[in-house]
Amino acid sequence: MSSPSPVARPVAPWLPGLVACAAAAAVAWGVHWLVPAVPLLTAAVVLGIVVGQLPVARPAVTGRLAPGLSLSAKRLMRIGVVLLGLKLSLGDIAHLGWVAILTTVAVVLLSFAGTFWIGRLLRLPGHQPLLIATGFSICGASAIGAMSGVVKPKDEEAATPVALVTLCGTLAIFVLPLLWHPLGLDAQQFGHWVGAGVHDVGQVVATAQLAGAAALAVAVVVKLTRVLMLAPMVAIAAVVERRRHVAGDPSVKRPPIVPLFVAGFLLAVLIRTFVPLPAAVTDGADTAQTVLLAMALFGLGTAVRLRTLLGTGWRALVTALASWALIAALALAAVWVSTAA
Repeated sequence: MSSPSPVARPVAPWLPGLVACAAAAAVAWGVHWLVPAVPLLTAAVVLGIVVGQLPVARPAVTGRLAPGLSLSAKRLMRIGVVLLGLKLSLGDIAHLGWVAILTTVAVVLLSFAGTFWIGRLLRLPGHQPLLIATGFSICGASAIGAMSGVVKPKDEEAATPVALVTLCGTLAIFVLPLLWHPLGLDAQQFGHWVGAGVHDVGQVVATAQLAGAAALAVAVVVKLTRVLMLAPMVAIAAVVERRRHVAGDPSVKRPPIVPLFVAGFLLAVLIRTFVPLPAAVTDGADTAQTVLLAMALFGLGTAVRLRTLLGTGWRALVTALASWALIAALALAAVWVSTAA
Protein backbone atom coordinates (compact mmCIF):
# COMPACT_ATOMS: atom_id res chain seq x y z
CA MET A 1 0.00 0.00 0.00
CA SER A 2 1.57 3.28 -1.10
CA SER A 3 1.89 6.13 1.35
CA PRO A 4 -0.03 9.32 0.59
CA SER A 5 1.97 11.89 -1.30
CA PRO A 6 3.00 14.90 0.78
CA VAL A 7 1.13 18.11 0.24
CA ALA A 8 3.16 20.42 -1.99
CA ARG A 9 4.25 23.56 -0.25
CA PRO A 10 4.89 26.77 -2.17
CA VAL A 11 8.55 27.42 -2.85
CA ALA A 12 8.15 31.10 -2.12
CA PRO A 13 5.16 31.84 0.14
CA TRP A 14 5.93 35.54 -0.10
CA LEU A 15 5.59 35.63 -3.91
CA PRO A 16 1.79 36.24 -4.18
CA GLY A 17 1.93 39.16 -1.74
CA LEU A 18 4.98 40.59 -3.48
CA VAL A 19 3.21 40.43 -6.84
CA ALA A 20 0.18 42.14 -5.30
CA CYS A 21 2.41 44.94 -3.99
CA ALA A 22 4.03 45.36 -7.41
CA ALA A 23 0.61 45.54 -9.06
CA ALA A 24 -0.51 48.09 -6.49
CA ALA A 25 2.60 50.21 -7.16
CA ALA A 26 1.71 50.18 -10.86
CA VAL A 27 -1.84 51.30 -10.08
CA ALA A 28 -0.49 54.06 -7.82
CA TRP A 29 1.80 55.20 -10.64
CA GLY A 30 -1.22 55.33 -12.94
CA VAL A 31 -3.12 57.48 -10.43
CA HIS A 32 -0.14 59.83 -10.15
CA TRP A 33 0.16 60.01 -13.94
CA LEU A 34 -3.52 60.88 -14.31
CA VAL A 35 -3.53 63.30 -11.34
CA PRO A 36 0.04 64.66 -10.87
CA ALA A 37 -1.02 66.53 -7.70
CA VAL A 38 -1.37 63.15 -5.97
CA PRO A 39 2.12 61.87 -5.01
CA LEU A 40 2.77 58.31 -6.08
CA LEU A 41 3.68 57.14 -2.56
CA THR A 42 0.58 58.75 -1.10
CA ALA A 43 -1.54 56.93 -3.68
CA ALA A 44 0.17 53.64 -2.74
CA VAL A 45 -0.59 54.06 0.98
CA VAL A 46 -4.19 55.06 0.35
CA LEU A 47 -4.67 52.11 -2.00
CA GLY A 48 -3.33 49.76 0.68
CA ILE A 49 -5.65 51.25 3.29
CA VAL A 50 -8.65 50.85 0.98
CA VAL A 51 -7.79 47.24 0.16
CA GLY A 52 -7.32 46.49 3.85
CA GLN A 53 -10.91 47.57 4.58
CA LEU A 54 -12.60 45.49 1.89
CA PRO A 55 -14.30 42.41 3.40
CA VAL A 56 -13.77 40.49 0.16
CA ALA A 57 -10.00 41.15 0.25
CA ARG A 58 -9.37 40.67 3.97
CA PRO A 59 -9.05 36.85 3.90
CA ALA A 60 -6.32 37.13 1.26
CA VAL A 61 -4.60 40.04 3.02
CA THR A 62 -4.39 38.14 6.31
CA GLY A 63 -3.78 34.77 4.66
CA ARG A 64 -2.14 33.95 1.34
CA LEU A 65 -0.80 37.46 0.70
CA ALA A 66 0.41 38.11 4.26
CA PRO A 67 4.03 36.86 3.90
CA GLY A 68 4.66 39.01 0.82
CA LEU A 69 2.94 42.06 2.30
CA SER A 70 5.10 41.75 5.42
CA LEU A 71 8.27 41.30 3.32
CA SER A 72 7.45 44.44 1.34
CA ALA A 73 6.57 46.52 4.41
CA LYS A 74 9.83 45.65 6.15
CA ARG A 75 12.68 44.55 3.88
CA LEU A 76 11.75 46.49 0.76
CA MET A 77 11.20 49.56 2.92
CA ARG A 78 14.77 49.31 4.24
CA ILE A 79 16.24 48.91 0.75
CA GLY A 80 14.24 51.94 -0.37
CA VAL A 81 15.60 53.98 2.53
CA VAL A 82 19.16 53.04 1.51
CA LEU A 83 18.52 54.18 -2.08
CA LEU A 84 17.00 57.40 -0.73
CA GLY A 85 20.54 58.35 0.32
CA LEU A 86 21.57 58.63 -3.34
CA LYS A 87 19.29 61.67 -3.65
CA LEU A 88 21.29 63.59 -1.07
CA SER A 89 24.62 65.34 -1.50
CA LEU A 90 26.40 67.03 1.38
CA GLY A 91 27.37 69.78 -1.04
CA ASP A 92 23.72 70.61 -1.71
CA ILE A 93 23.15 70.94 2.02
CA ALA A 94 26.21 73.17 2.45
CA HIS A 95 24.83 75.57 -0.16
CA LEU A 96 21.85 76.28 2.09
CA GLY A 97 24.10 78.18 4.52
CA TRP A 98 24.72 77.48 8.18
CA VAL A 99 21.64 79.36 9.42
CA ALA A 100 19.24 77.36 7.24
CA ILE A 101 20.99 74.11 8.20
CA LEU A 102 20.83 74.84 11.93
CA THR A 103 17.19 75.93 11.81
CA THR A 104 16.26 72.82 9.82
CA VAL A 105 17.94 70.59 12.40
CA ALA A 106 16.19 72.55 15.16
CA VAL A 107 12.80 72.01 13.48
CA VAL A 108 13.42 68.26 13.38
CA LEU A 109 14.55 68.01 17.01
CA LEU A 110 11.86 70.29 18.46
CA SER A 111 9.04 68.75 16.44
CA PHE A 112 10.21 65.24 17.32
CA ALA A 113 10.39 66.05 21.03
CA GLY A 114 7.07 67.92 20.98
CA THR A 115 5.22 65.19 19.11
CA PHE A 116 6.66 62.45 21.31
CA TRP A 117 5.62 64.41 24.42
CA ILE A 118 2.08 64.93 23.09
CA GLY A 119 1.79 61.22 22.26
CA ARG A 120 2.93 60.21 25.73
CA LEU A 121 0.65 62.81 27.33
CA LEU A 122 -2.32 61.30 25.48
CA ARG A 123 -1.18 57.81 26.48
CA LEU A 124 -0.77 56.35 23.02
CA PRO A 125 0.02 52.63 23.25
CA GLY A 126 3.31 50.89 22.59
CA HIS A 127 5.71 52.53 20.16
CA GLN A 128 3.11 54.84 18.58
CA PRO A 129 4.45 58.08 20.14
CA LEU A 130 7.94 57.30 18.83
CA LEU A 131 6.75 56.29 15.36
CA ILE A 132 4.44 59.28 14.92
CA ALA A 133 7.20 61.63 16.11
CA THR A 134 9.66 60.04 13.67
CA GLY A 135 7.34 60.14 10.68
CA PHE A 136 6.10 63.69 11.19
CA SER A 137 9.44 65.27 12.06
CA ILE A 138 11.72 63.56 9.52
CA CYS A 139 10.39 62.05 6.30
CA GLY A 140 6.96 60.52 6.59
CA ALA A 141 6.14 56.87 6.12
CA SER A 142 9.67 55.88 5.06
CA ALA A 143 11.00 57.19 8.39
CA ILE A 144 8.35 55.21 10.24
CA GLY A 145 9.46 52.11 8.37
CA ALA A 146 13.10 52.80 9.22
CA MET A 147 12.38 53.28 12.92
CA SER A 148 10.19 50.18 12.91
CA GLY A 149 13.23 48.21 11.79
CA VAL A 150 14.83 49.00 15.16
CA VAL A 151 11.99 48.92 17.69
CA LYS A 152 10.07 46.04 16.03
CA PRO A 153 6.48 47.24 16.67
CA LYS A 154 3.36 45.23 15.97
CA ASP A 155 2.03 45.70 12.43
CA GLU A 156 -0.97 47.73 13.64
CA GLU A 157 1.31 49.96 15.73
CA ALA A 158 3.23 50.96 12.59
CA ALA A 159 0.16 51.07 10.33
CA THR A 160 -1.67 53.75 12.31
CA PRO A 161 1.21 56.30 12.20
CA VAL A 162 1.60 55.63 8.46
CA ALA A 163 -2.09 56.36 7.89
CA LEU A 164 -1.91 59.55 9.94
CA VAL A 165 1.27 60.92 8.33
CA THR A 166 -0.26 60.22 4.92
CA LEU A 167 -3.46 62.04 5.89
CA CYS A 168 -1.68 65.13 7.21
CA GLY A 169 0.86 65.22 4.40
CA THR A 170 -1.95 65.10 1.87
CA LEU A 171 -3.76 67.92 3.66
CA ALA A 172 -0.57 69.98 3.45
CA ILE A 173 -0.63 69.76 -0.35
CA PHE A 174 -3.90 71.71 -0.35
CA VAL A 175 -3.61 73.87 2.79
CA LEU A 176 -0.08 75.33 2.57
CA PRO A 177 -0.53 76.91 -0.90
CA LEU A 178 -3.63 78.71 0.43
CA LEU A 179 -1.46 80.31 3.15
CA TRP A 180 1.45 81.20 0.84
CA HIS A 181 0.44 84.76 -0.07
CA PRO A 182 -1.47 85.65 3.13
CA LEU A 183 1.76 84.95 5.07
CA GLY A 184 3.68 87.30 2.77
CA LEU A 185 6.18 84.69 1.58
CA ASP A 186 8.02 84.93 -1.72
CA ALA A 187 8.52 81.81 -3.86
CA GLN A 188 11.82 80.73 -2.30
CA GLN A 189 10.56 81.33 1.23
CA PHE A 190 7.49 79.25 0.43
CA GLY A 191 9.73 76.46 -0.87
CA HIS A 192 11.80 76.63 2.32
CA TRP A 193 8.63 76.43 4.44
CA VAL A 194 7.35 73.44 2.49
CA GLY A 195 10.68 71.60 2.69
CA ALA A 196 10.94 72.17 6.44
CA GLY A 197 7.31 71.45 7.26
CA VAL A 198 5.86 68.79 4.94
CA HIS A 199 6.49 65.14 5.74
CA ASP A 200 7.10 62.95 2.69
CA VAL A 201 9.46 63.86 -0.18
CA GLY A 202 6.72 63.29 -2.77
CA GLN A 203 4.33 65.53 -0.84
CA VAL A 204 7.03 68.23 -0.69
CA VAL A 205 7.44 68.09 -4.47
CA ALA A 206 3.68 68.17 -5.06
CA THR A 207 3.29 71.23 -2.81
CA ALA A 208 6.39 73.28 -3.71
CA GLN A 209 6.13 72.90 -7.49
CA LEU A 210 3.13 75.24 -7.43
CA ALA A 211 5.52 78.12 -6.72
CA GLY A 212 7.92 77.32 -9.56
CA ALA A 213 11.32 75.73 -10.14
CA ALA A 214 13.24 77.92 -7.66
CA ALA A 215 10.86 77.11 -4.83
CA LEU A 216 10.98 73.41 -5.69
CA ALA A 217 14.79 73.35 -5.66
CA VAL A 218 14.96 74.94 -2.20
CA ALA A 219 12.19 72.71 -0.88
CA VAL A 220 13.87 69.48 -1.99
CA VAL A 221 17.28 70.38 -0.51
CA VAL A 222 15.75 71.46 2.82
CA LYS A 223 13.65 68.30 2.86
CA LEU A 224 16.64 66.05 2.16
CA THR A 225 18.52 67.81 4.97
CA ARG A 226 15.73 66.62 7.25
CA VAL A 227 16.05 63.14 5.74
CA LEU A 228 19.72 63.07 6.76
CA MET A 229 18.56 63.33 10.38
CA LEU A 230 17.02 59.88 10.00
CA ALA A 231 20.36 58.15 10.55
CA PRO A 232 21.26 59.66 13.96
CA MET A 233 17.68 59.48 15.23
CA VAL A 234 17.38 55.77 14.37
CA ALA A 235 20.85 55.11 15.83
CA ILE A 236 19.85 56.78 19.10
CA ALA A 237 16.66 54.72 19.20
CA ALA A 238 18.77 51.59 18.66
CA VAL A 239 20.99 52.47 21.63
CA VAL A 240 17.94 53.03 23.85
CA GLU A 241 16.42 49.76 22.66
CA ARG A 242 19.64 47.88 23.44
CA ARG A 243 19.68 49.27 26.97
CA ARG A 244 16.04 48.31 27.42
CA HIS A 245 16.82 44.75 26.40
CA VAL A 246 19.73 44.58 28.82
CA ALA A 247 17.57 45.91 31.66
CA GLY A 248 14.81 43.42 30.81
CA ASP A 249 16.16 40.10 29.59
CA PRO A 250 19.88 40.08 28.69
CA SER A 251 19.41 36.80 26.81
CA VAL A 252 17.16 38.45 24.22
CA LYS A 253 18.92 39.41 20.99
CA ARG A 254 19.65 43.13 21.02
CA PRO A 255 19.37 45.37 17.94
CA PRO A 256 22.65 46.70 16.51
CA ILE A 257 23.70 50.22 17.50
CA VAL A 258 23.69 51.25 13.84
CA PRO A 259 21.29 49.08 11.81
CA LEU A 260 22.71 47.82 8.52
CA PHE A 261 20.22 49.74 6.39
CA VAL A 262 21.08 53.00 8.21
CA ALA A 263 24.77 52.41 7.51
CA GLY A 264 23.80 51.76 3.89
CA PHE A 265 21.86 55.03 3.78
CA LEU A 266 24.90 56.97 5.04
CA LEU A 267 27.17 55.18 2.57
CA ALA A 268 24.81 56.12 -0.25
CA VAL A 269 24.96 59.78 0.84
CA LEU A 270 28.77 59.68 0.81
CA ILE A 271 28.81 58.01 -2.61
CA ARG A 272 26.51 60.69 -4.03
CA THR A 273 28.72 63.38 -2.47
CA PHE A 274 32.16 62.18 -3.54
CA VAL A 275 31.62 59.90 -6.55
CA PRO A 276 30.55 61.41 -9.89
CA LEU A 277 27.67 59.10 -10.75
CA PRO A 278 26.25 59.05 -14.29
CA ALA A 279 22.75 60.40 -14.65
CA ALA A 280 21.55 56.96 -15.75
CA VAL A 281 22.65 55.51 -12.40
CA THR A 282 21.01 58.18 -10.24
CA ASP A 283 17.83 58.14 -12.33
CA GLY A 284 17.67 54.35 -12.15
CA ALA A 285 18.24 54.38 -8.39
CA ASP A 286 15.52 57.02 -7.99
CA THR A 287 13.06 54.91 -9.96
CA ALA A 288 13.95 51.76 -8.00
CA GLN A 289 13.63 53.62 -4.70
CA THR A 290 10.21 54.95 -5.65
CA VAL A 291 8.96 51.52 -6.73
CA LEU A 292 10.27 49.80 -3.59
CA LEU A 293 8.78 52.40 -1.27
CA ALA A 294 5.46 52.28 -3.13
CA MET A 295 5.35 48.50 -2.68
CA ALA A 296 6.33 48.81 0.98
CA LEU A 297 3.76 51.49 1.73
CA PHE A 298 1.00 49.48 0.08
CA GLY A 299 1.96 46.58 2.34
CA LEU A 300 1.89 48.81 5.40
CA GLY A 301 -1.41 50.35 4.35
CA THR A 302 -3.15 46.97 4.23
CA ALA A 303 -2.50 46.59 7.98
CA VAL A 304 -4.57 49.71 8.79
CA ARG A 305 -8.01 49.00 10.26
CA LEU A 306 -10.09 52.14 10.02
CA ARG A 307 -12.77 50.77 12.33
CA THR A 308 -10.18 50.34 15.08
CA LEU A 309 -8.60 53.71 14.28
CA LEU A 310 -11.94 55.53 14.42
CA GLY A 311 -13.09 53.65 17.50
CA THR A 312 -10.02 53.88 19.70
CA GLY A 313 -7.55 56.02 17.79
CA TRP A 314 -8.85 59.52 18.49
CA ARG A 315 -5.82 60.17 20.69
CA ALA A 316 -3.52 59.27 17.79
CA LEU A 317 -5.47 61.59 15.48
CA VAL A 318 -5.21 64.48 17.96
CA THR A 319 -1.48 63.81 18.32
CA ALA A 320 -1.04 63.85 14.54
CA LEU A 321 -2.97 67.08 13.99
CA ALA A 322 -1.16 68.81 16.87
CA SER A 323 2.17 67.64 15.45
CA TRP A 324 1.21 68.87 11.98
CA ALA A 325 0.42 72.34 13.34
CA LEU A 326 3.58 72.37 15.48
CA ILE A 327 5.87 71.49 12.58
CA ALA A 328 4.23 74.05 10.28
CA ALA A 329 4.73 76.76 12.91
CA LEU A 330 8.34 75.78 13.62
CA ALA A 331 9.12 75.60 9.90
CA LEU A 332 7.65 79.07 9.34
CA ALA A 333 9.75 80.43 12.22
CA ALA A 334 12.83 78.83 10.62
CA VAL A 335 12.06 80.63 7.34
CA TRP A 336 11.80 83.99 9.11
CA VAL A 337 15.03 83.41 11.05
CA SER A 338 16.91 82.42 7.89
CA THR A 339 15.55 85.43 6.00
CA ALA A 340 16.49 87.83 8.80
CA ALA A 341 20.02 86.40 8.89
